[in-house]
Amino acid sequence: MRNHEVTNVQDLLDEHGNLREPGWSRQMVQKYHRNQIKAPAFRIKEWDYYLVLNENFAAAFTISDDGYIGLQSVSILNFKEGWEHTNTILNPFPMGRMNMPESSQRGHVAYKDKNLKMYFLLKKGERRLVCKWKNFYQGKTFECDIILKQPEMDTMVIATPWKKRHTFYYNQKINCMPASGSMTFDGQMYTFAPETDYGTLDWGRGVWTYDNSWYWGSGNATVNEKPFGFNIGYGFGDTSAATENMLFYDGRAHKLDDVTFHIPRDSYLSPWTFTSSDGRFEMDFEPVIDRAARTAVVLIETDQHQVFGKMSGRAVLDDGTALEIKDMMCFAEYVHNRY
Repeated sequence: MRNHEVTNVQDLLDEHGNLREPGWSRQMVQKYHRNQIKAPAFRIKEWDYYLVLNENFAAAFTISDDGYIGLQSVSILNFKEGWEHTNTILNPFPMGRMNMPESSQRGHVAYKDKNLKMYFLLKKGERRLVCKWKNFYQGKTFECDIILKQPEMDTMVIATPWKKRHTFYYNQKINCMPASGSMTFDGQMYTFAPETDYGTLDWGRGVWTYDNSWYWGSGNATVNEKPFGFNIGYGFGDTSAATENMLFYDGRAHKLDDVTFHIPRDSYLSPWTFTSSDGRFEMDFEPVIDRAARTAVVLIETDQHQVFGKMSGRAVLDDGTALEIKDMMCFAEYVHNRY
């Protein structure tokens, strides 16, 4: 069982630029400092990714500085009508000039050009996502102003090494943030309600090896009148110290062991299943939309399938309480990157 919990407040990296203590934690007790990294600047990857969704629609936002490439992206998904659109801007060699914060708990994140203005604004207990993208799709503008409340609660934090020196991945997933506000596109307004709708932050910093594949799934819902969420994933790095598999219920984290994605060979839109080594996450997944994207530019190649759908099954908390999950809108993905 891989479940080493890091509780000491300390620097993330040692004097050699390697992880001081691989493992998972409930908060960012290990402190990331870009100037302690020993790898070249073009290999450092830093990003903030937000997903806000409910059973009918969703939006995703990325601001990233990945060393020799920056990737800024917005997606809108309409589950009822069965469509999605993603727009992406690539920036050559940002190399740290985007000034991404060294902690998810302080600092704003921003990107601006002639068509896109996107801001992730942070204040105590609240995150605000503001975006305006002219000519987002077919000459139409996308706009949003979304508030995510962040009460005091556990999160998923993991520090993962590779076998290669100076490589590491430091990641926080913040689930179960009640969402309010709205977005507009093509003459339609999409409004989020905090009683039922939630946002998730995927905050990542690190130095990766060149060729990686991973599996990741996440979702939030109200179960028995309390916030429930999950984060599951595996596939790259040395996870012998800890996995990132975790349940969240009423503000508390419940650590899982291994979770396996069973993806059908014939189509990503065929039904999936999820099983767990400890029997605490057993789910069926009915896909609705495959947000597939493939990019190949010189040394950069990415092939991703982020599949949104409805999950049903059983999740078991640390104390043995079993939660019955029914038609929970969420996503699960398989991604292969070379960059």
